[in-house]
Amino acid sequence: MGESWFRREFLTPRRLAFNVIFYGLHFFFFGYGWHSQAVNTKLAALNALTWSVWVSRGAGLVLAFDGGLILLPMLRNVIRVVRPRVRWLFPADENIWFHRQVAYSMAFWSMVHTTAHYVNFFNVERTQVRKQFALQIHYTQAGGITGHFMLLILVLMYGTAHNKIRQQCFEAFWYTHHLAFFFMIGLFSHATGCFVRDSVDADYIPTFPFYSTQHCLGYESWRFIIWPALLYFGERVYREIRARKATRLSKVLVHPSGAMELRIVKPSFKYVAGQWLFIQVPEISKFQWHPFTITSAPEDPYVSIHIRQVGDFTRALGDRLGVGPSVVATMTQAAMKGAEKDEKTGITRGDFIEIDSTNVSLPSVRIDGPFGAPAEDVFNVEVAVLIGAGIGVTPFASILKHIWYRQKRGNLGTLRRVEFFWVCRDAPSFGWFQSLLQEVEAAQADPNFLRINIYLTQKIGEDMLWNIAVNDAGAEYDPLTLLRTRTMFGRPDWMTIYGQMRQAVESGQYIPGSKSQLKTKVGTYFCGPSVLAKVIKEATVHHTGPNVEFSFAKEHF
Repeated sequence: MGESWFRREFLTPRRLAFNVIFYGLHFFFFGYGWHSQAVNTKLAALNALTWSVWVSRGAGLVLAFDGGLILLPMLRNVIRVVRPRVRWLFPADENIWFHRQVAYSMAFWSMVHTTAHYVNFFNVERTQVRKQFALQIHYTQAGGITGHFMLLILVLMYGTAHNKIRQQCFEAFWYTHHLAFFFMIGLFSHATGCFVRDSVDADYIPTFPFYSTQHCLGYESWRFIIWPALLYFGERVYREIRARKATRLSKVLVHPSGAMELRIVKPSFKYVAGQWLFIQVPEISKFQWHPFTITSAPEDPYVSIHIRQVGDFTRALGDRLGVGPSVVATMTQAAMKGAEKDEKTGITRGDFIEIDSTNVSLPSVRIDGPFGAPAEDVFNVEVAVLIGAGIGVTPFASILKHIWYRQKRGNLGTLRRVEFFWVCRDAPSFGWFQSLLQEVEAAQADPNFLRINIYLTQKIGEDMLWNIAVNDAGAEYDPLTLLRTRTMFGRPDWMTIYGQMRQAVESGQYIPGSKSQLKTKVGTYFCGPSVLAKVIKEATVHHTGPNVEFSFAKEHF
């Protein structure tokens, strides 16, 4: 039976350590905020409101802490630099996951803080601790105005951050998340209302922070949380300057699967296999940046990315290049039939069409990056298991190319074997990656170094089944992929696969000489849906033993 969600998220050793530190700090700040308010004799009048003011102060201090913390995992360039040095200490590849944990915390403490303040304002009016109405505090003072302003921004940001909304309308997620700039301004100026004071009337001054600290006794937490904001702002300025360096879209290839391959020339762009970038097409949008994995190798004279037409931006780009859905449908017709070659069009699954730049002007593009990814570490393990699902195979295009180049130079580091798994829903998806796999497969002097495993999960129609049967009989190559490796049908049984791998390693059959080693490191690098990631990770955890150490890493954007 699979591992429970609670055990996976809270009780595994690394997560347990994280949760103890993360939530421990939050409850510490909450307790400190509560206590410092309750024992402050200068605030005796305000403390007459009792628990509601203590809760609001404690939750407010936690929110100030989270306001600075939430920006740290978004320092992508800093993470890219420090990642190789500190990955033993904390999972730098899980920065998006950490960002979400802080966001969940902010959502909870915002509700606590807001509810407590509603009670505060009601009690202020009821007891007349100050000669004010609740509505006055809500809508005429800086604290109430900025508080409601930040709540509105949080609703918009959280409402468009769901995975399904990001997939269907990335633009909504992109634009609302950039409201964070205004949220931070509201956070820094939230205390200027001087709600926490030892005087009847607020003591304002004409200079920042616009209140006198002699009578306004807030935490002045903006002095601490402004530094992460300045770091993030500085990084965004740096990224903007870097993205403006000379960039040219040199070539566009359209593969039968419908994937568009953009080849970009930018001499200043240096990267490592497995990394990713942001791309902007100003003709489509001057503000949107979209993340894509780099599919070229560092040895190539260009930077390439593969883009599937599945969202508003990608479809708009396909229409701009004149390769919309109708063109893609024509190109994939042969692959859908399961034939090696379409007699009418002459197109095979490995063929592509190059956009003629004399007829179609190529748009200008800008790229920002590169940014780090876990697949960079493939040369630090003895066995690399590369698993891609659908278009999630893109990072492994770069890695397999790079492995090929390093094989030629005889420089593979500690890497001794590669297992490549590609799980596809339909046959046309094999098209764009087919030519690369053919080249890599043909170049293998040692047939045991690279093993290609391709799974087709599509329900096969009668026509396609007939074509496969006819073309497969006695053929040297697989009729679907045109590789020597045969396509397997259905979903992989990951528990069995990893169990067999562990058994082969321990018996010395998988890697020569592995029995004499203390432990064999097998790194799994996955790009695809989270549901499949969970199953694969469970298999790696289950089969890790004293002689074989399985690790798992998933691509995150």
